[in-house]
Amino acid sequence: MSPATRTPGNAVYHAEIGTAGRAWRTAEGNQVTDMPDRDPQRWAQGWRRVFLAAGMLVFPAVAASGVAEYADGVTAIAGYAIVAVFCVAYVLTGLAFARNRPITVWTLLGLMTVLFAASLPIARDFAFYLGVVVVSLAAMIRRRHLVPIIAGGALAALVVPWAVRPWHLGFGWTQAVMIIFTGLTVVGFSEIATSNRALLEARAEVARLASEAERARISRDLHDLLGHSLTVITVKSGLARRLAASGSPRAVEEIAAVEGLARQALTDVRAAVSGYSEVTLAGELARGRELLRAAGVVADLPTAADLVEPAHQELFGWVVREGITNVVRHARATRCTVTLSPFRVEIRDDGTGAAAPNGNGLSGLRERVAAAGGAVEAGPAAPRGWRLRVTLGEDEPAASSVSSVPSVPSASSATTGDHPA
Repeated sequence: MSPATRTPGNAVYHAEIGTAGRAWRTAEGNQVTDMPDRDPQRWAQGWRRVFLAAGMLVFPAVAASGVAEYADGVTAIAGYAIVAVFCVAYVLTGLAFARNRPITVWTLLGLMTVLFAASLPIARDFAFYLGVVVVSLAAMIRRRHLVPIIAGGALAALVVPWAVRPWHLGFGWTQAVMIIFTGLTVVGFSEIATSNRALLEARAEVARLASEAERARISRDLHDLLGHSLTVITVKSGLARRLAASGSPRAVEEIAAVEGLARQALTDVRAAVSGYSEVTLAGELARGRELLRAAGVVADLPTAADLVEPAHQELFGWVVREGITNVVRHARATRCTVTLSPFRVEIRDDGTGAAAPNGNGLSGLRERVAAAGGAVEAGPAAPRGWRLRVTLGEDEPAASSVSSVPSVPSASSATTGDHPA
């Protein structure tokens, strides 16, 4: 089974290859639509396709009845032979068309036209039933000339039986109407088949793009989840080692915390792969405060996340996770400040603030923010340290920002360098 793909409205598309089929399901697991796991082109293949194409052989059969009505002896034998060869040529034309051999198709269509003309003196007006097949194939192949081809064939079927006086026949209304409707029907079915093929190709492309997007999502989520979790585990393990060396009873607590973090990391990875991972801003602020404390960094973090728009809280949670993880791993800072407003989140530290090449974490974060229509600013801050700021939509005035500490001096123009992730 391929991984689940997120869709708008918390729907998840499960592309399950095998007998399980494909289904749209909500995040709660309720099935919305189900499609059997069958080749969508199957209906148009095999015996069904042969049956549809063989329907045109009814017209040569009707032409053969005209041979029986108007001819006898050697002439009748010649008429039947013409109809038989016409049928063979029609079958070969269908095979050549299916194998995309245009030269062969046009050669056989020319042969069928000659056989139709040869049958006129024998089958008379019934020969135009062979003309129905010729006109329909020609109109299907040359759709640009659909109108003149069908109009010319219908006019010939209408006038020729009346114009050839020895036949003593009137206008061929039946044959003319048959040419018009059969030709249009064949062209219509051909257009439907072409549209279905284009639709299937588009669906295959959508499935490929969805698969690529899902792989990118899983890669990004795993990087963010494991990067943060392993950083916390590393920091708290080091703290536990130092506490154990000094004989402090807190070492056991820290080791227990490491065990809990490892279990949580495993749960998060499983959730990310299954498509049900959930990140909350409040949760990330709590985890960030604990991580900064374990790393010996003063944490100036908001105590509540209610100020942020609900639609932005998950994204801001990812921002806080990435920003605090990078502070602990790269900044060598003593203080970290998180500032929130309804449409903005900012993480600042007082570390080295040195520019570095883009890391995978911030690259993934930029993708998330860009998808939400926001902007990311990351770079050294003045007078020292690093700043990561994400803004969505119309930001509120700076005075409405919420922080647990007094305002920090404004940063200079940010560069585009990132802490490596």
